[in-house]
Order: sequence, then structure tokens, then C-alpha cells
Amino acid sequence: MSATEDQAGAAETRIPPARAARVLELPPEFVPAGPAEGDDITDTLEVAYWAVHDGASAKASVREILASLPRIVRQVGALAWQADRLNTIAVAVLQLASAAMGAFGLVASVAVLHELFGSGPTPDRIRAALPQLLLVVGLLSLRAVLEAAVESAQARLTPKIRTALESEFYHLAAHVRLEAVDDADWHDDIHRASDRGLFYARQIVGQIVALAAAALDILGTIGVLGLLHPLLILMLPLSVLPVGTAAVRAARDRFHSYMRWNALQRRVRVFSWLLLDQDSAAEIRSSTAQNALLCEHRRLTARIAQEDTRLGVRAARIALAGRAVGGIGTGITYAALCAMLIGGWIPLAVGAGAVLAIQSSHRSLTAFVNMAHMVYEHALWVGDLLSVQTRCRELLPRSGGRAAPEEVDEIRLTDVSYTYPGKDSPALDGISLTLRAGETVAFVGVNGSGKSTCSKLIAGLYDAASGTVSWNGTDAQQLDGVSLQQRVAMVLQDPVRYPFTALANIAASRGSITEAEPQAAHAAAVAAGADQVIGALPGTWKALLSKRFQGGQELSAGQWAKIAVARGLYKNAPVLLLDEPTASMDPKAEHGVYQAVLRGPRRAGQITVLISHRLASVTECDRIYVFDGGRIVASGSHQELMDQRGEYAEMFMLQAAGYQNAFAAGTEVP
Repeated sequence: MSATEDQAGAAETRIPPARAARVLELPPEFVPAGPAEGDDITDTLEVAYWAVHDGASAKASVREILASLPRIVRQVGALAWQADRLNTIAVAVLQLASAAMGAFGLVASVAVLHELFGSGPTPDRIRAALPQLLLVVGLLSLRAVLEAAVESAQARLTPKIRTALESEFYHLAAHVRLEAVDDADWHDDIHRASDRGLFYARQIVGQIVALAAAALDILGTIGVLGLLHPLLILMLPLSVLPVGTAAVRAARDRFHSYMRWNALQRRVRVFSWLLLDQDSAAEIRSSTAQNALLCEHRRLTARIAQEDTRLGVRAARIALAGRAVGGIGTGITYAALCAMLIGGWIPLAVGAGAVLAIQSSHRSLTAFVNMAHMVYEHALWVGDLLSVQTRCRELLPRSGGRAAPEEVDEIRLTDVSYTYPGKDSPALDGISLTLRAGETVAFVGVNGSGKSTCSKLIAGLYDAASGTVSWNGTDAQQLDGVSLQQRVAMVLQDPVRYPFTALANIAASRGSITEAEPQAAHAAAVAAGADQVIGALPGTWKALLSKRFQGGQELSAGQWAKIAVARGLYKNAPVLLLDEPTASMDPKAEHGVYQAVLRGPRRAGQITVLISHRLASVTECDRIYVFDGGRIVASGSHQELMDQRGEYAEMFMLQAAGYQNAFAAGTEVP
């Protein structure tokens, strides 16, 4: 059997059997764009990663909320203590003093009433009450000063907590290993912590202070009633509990309504994005789909308006019911006070003071209930933030090992395997290869064959699941992770487009966006062909490459690719990895870049790895590794691989045939 027949037979064995055709039935005449009017829209949407704790306080019982408050206060207190001990103490002490002044003011008010309701001429009673009245004014004024001092200390404390949390969070998130970022769950967690955790962390200190103030006011009121007469404490629940119950119901209904409102808003945004999106604008207009989208948009916004109205009416009804029940309880309380007055158990002044205390407790309890629900839910977000930070600390690169070598003689991969998080099949399956100083090596293969994964293992961005990656004979696991990454310059197909100056976009590879070595930056730009791009910009090196800023410039994909290649060359690392950096370039620009890499001046002894689908670009490499299914199926020089007549030769001939056929058909070549 001839070699051609062998190849044909092998090709036939790789063709999967045809699947049985499935008959598709006719579509219905009508499919609703969303839930019907009577449906609960929250049932049709997945819980978004950024909304996992929304409405938690509406689902928790009062006992759960109250039981969690001490833990929450300790957690927030610990954050405050770490950020600023002095102002943390000041907030706590001043808040206690403020509550004490409120209680003393209530006692002094009872003394004023005692004098006013005493016997004797009215002028004499007023004069007798004047000292106590002045004392009340003084206590209330002092409380106002203390509350202002609390706000001042809190204003100094909260920004420090926010700054400490944000700094640590972004530091940790920016330094975790790349494999963590590739994990979809981690991606959701980190964005949820950034969007919600940090937001509520900025607010929760003030909320805890307000919660503590309401709780202390309630305790102060109970203490005052106990001083006036112990039986008054037993009557307090008659008027206070109905108000508290109504506040709980209102708070829960408000959170449930928010869930429905939020679901509607998410639905509306789907249509808003389509109507405003630049990428969809042309097709929407050509298909005249605007009115259909606007119709659903109007239907959803009408439901949002209905939900707002429903919430307002229901809140009014709950408040009315609470006041009615509370009024009955208050009436019973006042009737009991009258009985105590008539029976001579308490004087009139004490009864009047009890009325003041009960009214004060109503306000404090309502504030406490509302704030407790809010603190409970917001604390979940803050706890989420702290747990993400803890997880990030466990995902930081190795540190404390030996520094990676400044000069790299050899990088050897021995039986290396790697599987991405959440995947069943390995991206690399037992590969072995050797890279030597001064060599230019190419990785080729179809998409998903393992080329890019291998380059990231070499760069220290991933750790091998099995096998070893060694640098100059030392296992990379024993090297400091950050120093290893500093020895590698990577140029990717989709490079980062820093919204900074042109110079910053090149200097960033050495860890700076403000300082650069002029000669090296210029040489890198020239070698990559980026000098023409930068030279044509207004302001050249100082030009801002982002439309977010006034006068900012936007580059084409090919121009960004040249900037990215210059960035990689500027790093001047002993290992240079180029992962499809020229995919968006025109053929002439691509040829210039590869010539600069292959033949231009380079760091002595540099290892260069090219990853490319265009095999014509790698023919001059010293060695070519052919990847397929996470394995290396062939290696050698271009000519050696062509002589083997394997997969590389087949891919090369297919690409070459495309150009040859086009040329034979009479296509003009400039």
C-alpha cells in the first residue's frame, strides 16, 4: 500500500460517524418576550453572582437577626480597631456618653414636671423648676456636642477602614496566581466583593453606630422607667411591641419588594443595552426591530411603576395597622398609668415622665428595627469581602524561595500535565521539551492543542499538576514566583490596552507607567514597527491612548499589536514568549515583526518562543514543537518536519496551497 493510500486510510479513521438527522418541528406563532403580567418575574431569572445576599434580612427571623448582631459588631469593631484604635475608642466612649446624657435628660425632665405639678402659686412653681429646666437644656446641649463629636470621630475612622480594606483587597486580587483568575467561581467572587462588599464596608461603620445609639436609647429609657416605678417597665411592651412588629413587617416587605423591583430592572436593562449598544445598532435598524424592543421596554417600566405604587400603598397600610395596634397598646398603657395615679402609686410628674419615656422608646425601637435589618444584610456582604480576601491569601504566588536566575541556560519540561479548574480533560498531558539559551523555538498546532497553556507554565503563571518545570536544573517550584515572572516577557494576541501614555504602554513591562529608559524604549519601538504608530500621534510618546480622556487617541488592533510587541522587547528578559502577537497585523507588518524577533538584535542568550497559526512565520525557527490534544506529537526543524510528512507538513501544505491556488487563479499580488 502506498504512503498516499496510508494517509487516506488514516484520514478516514479520524472522521466521526454521521449523527442521525433530527427533525425539527414548526415553531409556534407567538412566544412571549417575558413573564406574563401575573407571573413573578423573580422566578424567571438566575440569581446573579452580585445579588446572592439581596433580601437576606427579609428571609431571616427576628431571632436570627438579633443573635447575629453581637458577632457583626465584633467583626466591624475588629476592622475599626485595626484601622484606627484611638478613634474607635472615641466613637465607643462618646456614644455611651451621649446615651447617658439622653437618660439623664429624661430624669431631669421628670424633675421639671415634678416642680411644675407641685403645690403653690404658678410663679413659684416655675421658679422652682427653673434650675431643673436649665439642667435639661444643659444635658441636651451636651448630648448634641457629644453626637457631633461621635460624627467627627466616625468621619476620621470610616475612610481609614475603607482605605485599608480597598488597598488590601486590590493588592491581593492583583497578585493571585493566574489559575485562580481562570476559575469562573473566583471571578464571580472577586467582582461581587469589589462591587458590593467594598461598597457596604464603607457604610457599615455608620450603621453600627446608629444601631448602637438606638439600642442604648432603648436601654436608657428602660432604666429611667425602672427608676420612676418598676411596674412601668412591665407596661412598656404594651405600646412598644406593636410598633416594633409593624416596623419589622414594613422592613421585610420593603426588602421583598426590592427583590421584585431589582428583577424588573435587570429585565429592562436587557432591552436598554440592545437599544443603546453600538455593536447591535446596525442590525436592529436594518431589521426595524426598534418598536418591538421598545414595546417590551414600556411594558416592563410600567410594571416597575406598579411595583413602586404597590410598595407605597402596602407600607402605608402596614404603618396604619401598626399605629392602630400600637394606639390600643398605648391606650392600655395610659389607662394603667391613670389607675396608678388615681390609686396614689405614683405622683403626676412621674406619670408625665413615663409618657415622655414611652414616646422616646417608640422612635428608638423603630430606628433599631430598621437598622438591624440593614446591618444584618450588609454584614453578609462585608463578611463575603473578608472571606474573599482570606481565599486570595491562599492563592498568592510562591514567595521566599530562591530567586530565578538572571541568565537562563536551559528550561526543561519533564512529563508535565495541567488541567484547568472546572475542566475534566487536561490541557497538557505528559509533555516533555527543552529550551536552550540562544534558541528560537515555535509552538504550532490547532486551537486548544495546549500551546498557550505550555507557554504560561514556562512563564510561571501556572504550576504543573504533575511533572516538573526546571530552570537551569532547579525545579521552578523552589523558585520565588514573582522573580520567575520577571524573567519572562510575554506578548499575547489580545494585549492589555493601558489607558495611559504611549510611553507608559511600553514601559509597563518593567513595572512602571511613568519612568522609562529612553534608548531601550526607542529601540524596542523601532524593532516592533511601533515607532511609526507613536510618531504619528499628537504628542508622540506623551499621547494618551484612550478616548476616556480629552484629546485621547484610539489605535487600531494592528497598531495595538505593535505597541504590545515593543512592550515585550523593552522588558529585555532572558525568555521572550510571543503568543500570536501578529494575528491582527497585515502581512507586511507581521513579516517585519518576525524578522525583528528572528534576525534583529536581541539579548545575548535569549530564549524566544513563537506561537503562531501561520506556519510560514516559523520556518526559520531552530526547533518547532507540534501540539495536538495537549501532547507534543512531533518536533524538529521545518525541513525535518516536512520530511516526516506528518501533521505539520499537512498543515503547512494546506496553508501554502491556499496562496498558490489564489495565485494560479490570477489574483494580483502587490
